Amino acid sequence: MNQENKNVIARKVRKVLVGIVLSNKMEKTIVVEVIRRTKHPIYGKVVKKTYKLKAHDQNNQCKIGDKVKVMETRPLSKEKRWKLIEILQTN
Repeated sequence: MNQENKNVIARKVRKVLVGIVLSNKMEKTIVVEVIRRTKHPIYGKVVKKTYKLKAHDQNNQCKIGDKVKVMETRPLSKEKRWKLIEILQTN
């Protein structure tokens, strides 16, 4: 096994999430809202759980309301742990 194959095997699979851009006012940073639908353990009703995360947008190309795909990455700042992969739908 050469060195390149060892690096590929050792690297973990990174999480990919889809969300909506809430804010793009920071430099090279967007705030993304991710909605998760889960079934209530007792009542069985489907409830929405939302949370916000900060993602790195290298070219400042996202606008508020865009549907985007973000991927987990190394810590880029105090709160940024995600980076933009692609814009799925523009608003």
